[in-house]
Amino acid sequence: MNNGNGTLAKDHAKLADFILFSQREFLLNLSRELNRDNISFAQFFLLSYLSTSRELTMTDIARKMGHSTAAATGLVDRLEKLGYMERTHAVDDRRKVLVRITSRGIELVARLRDELQNQIADAMTEADASDVASFMTSYRAIDDAAALK
Repeated sequence: MNNGNGTLAKDHAKLADFILFSQREFLLNLSRELNRDNISFAQFFLLSYLSTSRELTMTDIARKMGHSTAAATGLVDRLEKLGYMERTHAVDDRRKVLVRITSRGIELVARLRDELQNQIADAMTEADASDVASFMTSYRAIDDAAALK
């Protein structure tokens, strides 16, 4: 999309650069934390997702992660050994295996999420308050629009 003089396209490019730069900084810090806890990004994303869900089947996990059921099982096996997840059987069908995050997993996700939140807060202190407010208003509008899709 172009508004006649290319300003909108330039704004999109600047925003893309900002996202890539910010993401790199946040991911580097997250990577250090994950390495400390011996967790991969995929495992952390699964833990994060499960922290907002009650429990999921292995098929649901595979679908959400974009993996085969066998690969998802490997992720869950590792997280279960570390005490971050547990498997149970469905009450209505004992053959169905359900996976849920443990309190230890919830604590890990909360700690890492808090770290990210603190990094964002630190970055926002560098900006003017009106710019932060404007950014957050725009973010909420974009987030609301994405939720409708």
